[in-house]
Amino acid sequence: MKNYFIRLSNQHENVFKYVLVLTAIILIVVALPKETQFNYTYQKGKPWAYENMMAPFDFAINKTEEELNTERASVMQNAHPFYKFNKNLSEEKKYSFNNELTEVWQKKYNTTARSKKENDQLEKLKNLQFEIGSHILEMTYDQGIILMNEQSPLNNPDGMITVVRDKVAEEKNLKSFFTIQSAFQFINDELDKISQADKNLLEPLLENALSHNIVYDDQATRQWTKQLLDKISLNLGLVQKDEVVILKGEVVDDQKFQKLESLKSEMKNQEFTGSSRWMMFLGHFILVSLAMTMLMLFLYLFRREIYDDNSRIILLMLLMLLITYMFLWARKVNVFDMYLVPVCILPIIVRAFYDTRTALFTHIVTLLIIGFEAPSGFEFMFIQTIAGMVAIFSIVSMSRRVQFFISVLMIFLSYAVAFIGVTILHEANFRTIDWMNLKWFLGNSVITLFAFPLIFIFEKAFGFLSDVSLMELADSNSKVLRELSLKAPGTFQHSLQVSNLAEAAIFKIGGNPLLVRAGAMYHDIGKMDMAVYFIENQNSRINPHDDLSFEESARIIKSHVIRGVEKAKKHNIPDQIIDFIRTHHGTSLLQYFYQSYLKNFPEKVPDEDLFRYPGPLPFSKETAVLMMADSVEAASRSLKHADPESINHLVDSIIEHQIEQNQFVNAPITLKDISEIKKIFKKMLGSMYHARIEYPQ
Repeated sequence: MKNYFIRLSNQHENVFKYVLVLTAIILIVVALPKETQFNYTYQKGKPWAYENMMAPFDFAINKTEEELNTERASVMQNAHPFYKFNKNLSEEKKYSFNNELTEVWQKKYNTTARSKKENDQLEKLKNLQFEIGSHILEMTYDQGIILMNEQSPLNNPDGMITVVRDKVAEEKNLKSFFTIQSAFQFINDELDKISQADKNLLEPLLENALSHNIVYDDQATRQWTKQLLDKISLNLGLVQKDEVVILKGEVVDDQKFQKLESLKSEMKNQEFTGSSRWMMFLGHFILVSLAMTMLMLFLYLFRREIYDDNSRIILLMLLMLLITYMFLWARKVNVFDMYLVPVCILPIIVRAFYDTRTALFTHIVTLLIIGFEAPSGFEFMFIQTIAGMVAIFSIVSMSRRVQFFISVLMIFLSYAVAFIGVTILHEANFRTIDWMNLKWFLGNSVITLFAFPLIFIFEKAFGFLSDVSLMELADSNSKVLRELSLKAPGTFQHSLQVSNLAEAAIFKIGGNPLLVRAGAMYHDIGKMDMAVYFIENQNSRINPHDDLSFEESARIIKSHVIRGVEKAKKHNIPDQIIDFIRTHHGTSLLQYFYQSYLKNFPEKVPDEDLFRYPGPLPFSKETAVLMMADSVEAASRSLKHADPESINHLVDSIIEHQIEQNQFVNAPITLKDISEIKKIFKKMLGSMYHARIEYPQ
């Protein structure tokens, strides 16, 4: 048992990896809905490809959204607007009419200068006029004066409205009510019929007393319309248990399609309970585990450097959880279309830190997981897979900010084209395409822009490097490189030439050109502190090594690796760049000082460790290529005649010697790659040292 725990402790990295993946699987399975699955794919106009389907329980046949919208439109069109009848307005207007009549009467007839008998006769005459006017007003208001305005829907086809009077609703025609104009005309007509009426006196007073006593009631109209809409049945009929839904080979017409859609919707609303719930959990666990296992096998077999780095596995699991939970949340709230979820954020971020194949494989595995809950599973998978591929291909290099917006545009176009193609396939009609659905794809593409700030956040959180950061590091105006150019200009020029050679070579054999360029720019920063001890920085015939022993000179030359690592850490240079500083000489010998020692002290056996770099050996294509480029570029400066023959011999001899010294045993580089690298180096060195025309004095 003790030995078992010892072996287990020695494998803690792998144990942590397995626990991490298992945790991600459980978190995804727990989030997946515990509902019955309808695992059939069908299309209108196509035969039913499965066995006869019988109804597993009673369920209602839902109306289509188009049918419901038609019924709602009919209700809205035929619903009568509601109006309120103000019964108190008639008394108020008669009272104001009486006051105005009294005021006008007193001005017209000065009662103070008349006898009591005359005043009594005038009072009787005034009362008569008041009775006539009040009676006409009462008739007018009793029939009703309606306010017709733009807010009230008066254009209903039958001209009927509902008037609420004394809490009693009654259907009336609009023509049965007065307007202000028709009410005034009615008053004039009535005054003409009454011989005792003083028309000149009453007409203006009655006109002033006119007002609307029937007004539109928006709240009552809305409430009544809502009741009518709520009464609309959502169902067309009922399918009873064990009733045939569709037979094998039958064409899925509109009616059968709606039955299948209704059954699918009903099954999604039925959650498992008890033992069935645990079986659903087990099924989800098996399928999610299988998808995750495929991803881990891919990494183990083809991307071992990612598989062995737990921080990289953490980021992959975190991104998959992020997209899965985002999608499941959107499905649960059901407020917007599923295509608004920015699934393409995942392949973009993975591509920024990993490689194209890893991004594509991770994207597909994530789609396999969320595809269980996606509406129209195959269509969703197809459209999202195409969009993910386009997203990956459009950001092969993120060296320019405008590339972000180009990627978003390409993603939108891929969504739109795929959606149009799928719709035409289903409907066989170009006119049935709902172009408004493109708004979801546009929104998705815009939200995908948030991938780029997320790249920055993950970069800082996990210590990874994106292409944008590598470009910033390789900028010769950065603090460290400016210091290098001032203190060791020869080394700086050497680094520039090495970066050009290494970048061209890694581009040819496959790798990260930006990474190898940044690594090349920083690989010799350790030479800054003792620049004159390195021949490329010596601008006089005085060589400080002439006063030192061969062992001391070798120690100083070797120290630039350690000094470079220390200086890089001091300036917070990422570890990925520091790896180039550590490995660019591997465990090779300082041949010049070693051979000089043998020549001057033939009787002594030198300690090779004093003349050998401490390593480690290059462990990637990029670090291996940098070692070759560094050695070849430095040696090419010693050529007296830089003709093609001498350059070919130099490149072949240096790289073959490095192979013999086993400097590339830890790097995933092939002999074919090395052959291509040699060709690139020879061609570029030939261009650097080509003969120039000698200009006349």
